[in-house]
Amino acid sequence: MNTLPRFLRQAWTALRFLLLATVVLGLLYPLAIFGIGQAVVPFQANGSIIKDSAGKPAASALIAQVSADNSGTQSPLWFHARPSAAKWDPGASTASNLGPNDPKLLDAVKAARAAIAAAEGVKESDVPADAVTASGSGLDPEISPAYARLQVPRVAKAHGLSPATVQAMVDRRTVTGLEAFLGQPSVNVTELNLDVAAAAPGSAAPAK
Repeated sequence: MNTLPRFLRQAWTALRFLLLATVVLGLLYPLAIFGIGQAVVPFQANGSIIKDSAGKPAASALIAQVSADNSGTQSPLWFHARPSAAKWDPGASTASNLGPNDPKLLDAVKAARAAIAAAEGVKESDVPADAVTASGSGLDPEISPAYARLQVPRVAKAHGLSPATVQAMVDRRTVTGLEAFLGQPSVNVTELNLDVAAAAPGSAAPAK
C-alpha cells in the first residue's frame, strides 16, 4: 500500500509528466523537425540564403534587399522593390496601416506613380499597382513582371548592358504556375539584382 500522502503522489505524477513533455516536446520534436528540414528542404530551412557570383552568402531570397537613402528613395542603379513603410528594415517589419480610402494613402500612391513614371520615362497609366503600393510586411522581394519590364531600360543603361540581356534575366527569374504565390507571376528583385551585379563589369550587389 502506498503510504505517500495524496498530494505528494499527485506532485510526483505531475513532475514525471513535465519531464516527459520536456524531453519529447522540448528536445526530440525540435531535433526531428530540424533533421527533416535539413534532409528535405535545406535551402529553405537555412533561411533561403542566396550567394553572389563569388560564391559568398549575399542575402535571403525571402527579404527585399535594396539600396536606398534615408528618405527611402531607392538607387536608380538597380531594380526597385515595392514601397516599404519599414524602409525595408528586417528589424522593423510593418505596414502603413492606412486604409484603402485613406487620403494619405491615396496621396502617397499618386505621388509615387508620378515619380516612377518620370524616372522610367513612361506614362503614369503604365505604372503597375505593385510599384506604388507596399506589402503588409514591407519586406516583400517579389514584384510583378510588368514592373520589372518597366525598369529594364534604366537598369540596362546604368550598367552598360543591353536591354535584351537584362530582359532575359527578368524572364529567367519570373516564376509562374505552381511556383508563383496564388498563381500570380512574380519576379524576385533580390535575385534579379544579384544577376545584374554578376553580369555587369565592376558592379557590386546593392547593400543597405
